[in-house]
Amino acid sequence: MNISTPNLQKEFRIVGKSVKREDVIEKVTGEGTYVADLKPVGMLYGKIKRADVAHARIKRIDVSRALAYPGVKAVLTHEDVPRVLHFGSPHPRSASCTRDQYILDNKVRFQGEGVAAIAAVSEEIADEALDLIEVEYEELPAVFTPEEAVLPGAPLIHDVGPGGNLVLDPVKVERGDVEKGFAEANFILEGEFSGGRPVPAYMEPNVCLADWDGSSKLTFWTSTQSSFMVRGILAEVLGLPVNKVRVLVDHMGGGFGAKQDCFQHEFLCALLAKATRRPVRMEFTRHETFIAGRSRHPFRLWLKQGFRNDGTITARDMKIVYDSGAYGSHGPGVTTVGTNSATSLYRCKNVRLEGRCVYTNTPIAGAFRGYGVVQTYYALDIQMDEAAVRLGVDPAELKLKNAVREGDIAPSGHPIVGHGLEACILHGITGFDWKGRKNRNRTSVPDRPQLKKGVGIGCEMHGSSAYPGIREQGNAIVKVNEDGSVTLMTGAAGLGTGAHTALAQIVAEEMGVRFESVSVVHGDTDAVPWDIGAFASHTTYLVGSAARIAAGKAREGVLERASSKFDLPVEDLTLVDGMICVAGKPDAAMTMAEAMGPSRGIPAANILGNGTYEPTKSYSFAAHFVEVTVDTETGLVQVDRVMPVHDVGKVIHPIAAQGQIEGGIQQGIGHTLSEDYVIDTSTGRSLNAGLVDYKMPLSMDMPEIETVILEAAPDPSGPWGAKGVGEDPIIAIGPAIANAIHDAIGVRFHHYPITPEDILTALKQKEGQ
Repeated sequence: MNISTPNLQKEFRIVGKSVKREDVIEKVTGEGTYVADLKPVGMLYGKIKRADVAHARIKRIDVSRALAYPGVKAVLTHEDVPRVLHFGSPHPRSASCTRDQYILDNKVRFQGEGVAAIAAVSEEIADEALDLIEVEYEELPAVFTPEEAVLPGAPLIHDVGPGGNLVLDPVKVERGDVEKGFAEANFILEGEFSGGRPVPAYMEPNVCLADWDGSSKLTFWTSTQSSFMVRGILAEVLGLPVNKVRVLVDHMGGGFGAKQDCFQHEFLCALLAKATRRPVRMEFTRHETFIAGRSRHPFRLWLKQGFRNDGTITARDMKIVYDSGAYGSHGPGVTTVGTNSATSLYRCKNVRLEGRCVYTNTPIAGAFRGYGVVQTYYALDIQMDEAAVRLGVDPAELKLKNAVREGDIAPSGHPIVGHGLEACILHGITGFDWKGRKNRNRTSVPDRPQLKKGVGIGCEMHGSSAYPGIREQGNAIVKVNEDGSVTLMTGAAGLGTGAHTALAQIVAEEMGVRFESVSVVHGDTDAVPWDIGAFASHTTYLVGSAARIAAGKAREGVLERASSKFDLPVEDLTLVDGMICVAGKPDAAMTMAEAMGPSRGIPAANILGNGTYEPTKSYSFAAHFVEVTVDTETGLVQVDRVMPVHDVGKVIHPIAAQGQIEGGIQQGIGHTLSEDYVIDTSTGRSLNAGLVDYKMPLSMDMPEIETVILEAAPDPSGPWGAKGVGEDPIIAIGPAIANAIHDAIGVRFHHYPITPEDILTALKQKEGQ
């Protein structure tokens, strides 16, 4: 990895350094405690009975045999739980929510939906008792694709929403004069694109543990990215004030956006614990993470763009349809963000965009790293590559010419700060030796002519925060203890990315104390300030800004306390490396412990600094340069080399940022070449709900990655110009690979995943032309 840093006014002591993460030892040794490790005395095991039909009404459900089974302590059906329409996630366009789901219902909308729940003294007994629950269904006509779902007379999956199986009214965006733009074009490109249903495949399955105390307070441990959201939704649906729900999150084994929702098992776990007056734990099997978790939204997209002969884009017309599955979840947000994203990346004054999201009788799609933008930019970037071929120009040069830059309007409606995308493309052209690789012989292994080499470039931009769709707020409390140590209290979840380490770095830097003196308290809704959740690439940007504000206030408090002990004005004091120094008097100094401890009749004290930050919008940028080898005999694609060039503003923790980029590339390679959770479109049955048949790239499939991080366009709205990095790397890698495959074998693909079968079929068709 290399980092290019512009001249900065501030000389950093801690920020920009890859300090040791405090949670590493716990995770490496196995001492870190996850929810599945918890086993309080008397704990019961919860399991869910899942439907084996895709669309039906429950005519009869008999749990008597299950309830009588030795070791079973409680069984719940739709008749035993509150009938409250709830929501899985905040609606990103307003304060309203997508309310379309009951805890349990008398109607089944996808194969795998829960219809009953059991608590028993062991997992084995719970599993055995599930088979004793008798369910009689009245099957209903089902629709498994958006095309079927929107046909006149199609069976309605819900009686909420705008109707016609739409999750929300179509999202429409129009700027300029599109028809005039097409009339001014020298040529027009038009194409259809589509993508499958990749899943996040986080290491830690969904899991929760519920326990009620004698005062009817619920303590709830869960693996979630949004502990306060879980608290709020549980309280609302269960009819409790929020101070009667305590949510705890310590370590998490990944989320990638998908653990933002409040899931069916979380409600059922709490209700089973209440019914039995014993703690209950529910943990998904790997199979359940597929059928009852969340996937990326499958999509179909039509894109039409006009170009002048000089490469200028004159008009852009796009229609996209996302498949939400059986419930809305993040469908409204994904549709809004994905549709609006097509206003930008490559400059175009005349745009007409329409996004739709459709219910189908399939497993639920939700939030996933790249949030609607993966789909849109896959199509947009590939069509830009096609335009370059049509014009006979270098794709990287065409993308550079049209790249958004300082002052252009971003998808959020805000002016872009800096020239980050241009800087990424320019750096990659040189660093990757783009022109040299582009112009070489495609067959670089003389004795194996079936191996064809190709290179490709993909670009992206992504917001740090969900504003303006959601009005976010970051909060932090910094406490200076009586011995001079510092505690940061944050509600931000740690998904395994090292976010809490970066926040501690920000606090230490701003206060002027050693990094080792800062500890972080998190994951307890009773103890830490409210937090909206860890998503939208905003934790460092949003919560980091709040932490910096809180640390600044705490520093002021320390200096004021020290000034009374020195009997000097605050203006004469500085705080560096935990030492309070007097200007012009190098021998006069005081430690933090001395400042905070008792002396001169002043008792020991704690100081609190509170920070709150409401963001506007900041954008990070990237260009990924890729080299692939395509085997024309087997159809296999090997990604050989990737140079991801990212502008993320000021880098707080370089190794953590590099890990985010390289992890996103791994996921993106999988989505582009092999990963797809397949649903039978005649029955709604899951065909590969498990890691044996769902093919993710392994360590031996990973390419050489030379990560480049540019601090080219710091945004003043983030801490020292820091921007987000979490979602960016999964967006650009897909079109880069697709474009490299075309460069290698002259075949263009408009979908993902691009499988070996697809390549062999396309090559045969090409030969037959």
